[in-house]
Amino acid sequence: MQTTHKRTNSLLALAALVILSVTALAADPGQAYPPQSEASDDKAGSLLIYNIYSSNAVSRSLEDTRINITNTSTGSPAFVHLFFVEGATCSVSDSYVCLTEAQTASFLTSDIDPGVAGYLIAVAVDGVTGCPRSFNFLIGDLLARFSTGHKVNLGAVAFSALYDGVLPGCNGNSATATIVFNGTTDYNVLPRALAFDNIPARASANDTLLILNRIGGDLASKADTLGSIFGILYDDASKASSFSFTAGSCQFRSSLTNSFPRTTPRIDQLIPAGRSGWMKLWLSSEAGLLGAMIIWNPNVDADADAFNGGHNLHRLTAATNAGNGLNTFTMPVFPPNCSSL
Repeated sequence: MQTTHKRTNSLLALAALVILSVTALAADPGQAYPPQSEASDDKAGSLLIYNIYSSNAVSRSLEDTRINITNTSTGSPAFVHLFFVEGATCSVSDSYVCLTEAQTASFLTSDIDPGVAGYLIAVAVDGVTGCPRSFNFLIGDLLARFSTGHKVNLGAVAFSALYDGVLPGCNGNSATATIVFNGTTDYNVLPRALAFDNIPARASANDTLLILNRIGGDLASKADTLGSIFGILYDDASKASSFSFTAGSCQFRSSLTNSFPRTTPRIDQLIPAGRSGWMKLWLSSEAGLLGAMIIWNPNVDADADAFNGGHNLHRLTAATNAGNGLNTFTMPVFPPNCSSL
């Protein structure tokens, strides 16, 4: 009797192990990435922000951007509302892209929003109402080339939804929905202070492009503008020089020169040939900020010390004040139209 009982328990344990093994193999290995992990360009989320897109309306070979978006869920389709924010005027246009389970899609901004430069927001929504939805399975990236010679591959910055189902308060009767980057009940927090590491010397033929985006506003009309920006530039011996400037647009894009940022001494003296530096930036308000940097050196094929490329700016602090219109997006709500792209 005792031997039979032990044998039965062993068989039950083996069966349970087989079931667990089958369950584990049915999904991706490892634990699910926690949605509370801060926004980044190397995780999946329910909202993606692409830091730059641009195209030349006359010659796509000179300047264009390819946007890539993937639904990593193997069990549910994705309905994604796209918002194209023009960097100079902050005006917004929108479209939809819909993905089946485990599908990826790509498109050129020259086909969708030709001749415009700005940033792109992709929001997972409910397939019936168009309300924002918790769907932490979206990943994406962009490939961009510019007439200045800069080229880059940037990951989309992913923000997880921290609620279940459809965004609370949004339903089929809603005309708009408000996305709050509060890090508790809605979506991950936005970065506030950003770092721009390892700035190479201009005297070594490096052209370093800085891109900054103010995140927030009304996606049914206009995104918020950047306003006053404060920064500190450091050389590689930790010597600091502060600067400030104002941008009346929602996207700022400029190469680093002796005119920008206006430091004392100028950047060519702070970062001479063969040296490097870094900077950090933030808005004077408590608003969130995203950005990227791209380096182009025309001598990359002849100079072993020359490199091209770029990355999203590093996050130093979080914009914790969310609400009352700050660090929020208001977006229009209507049922998806999947014939747009």
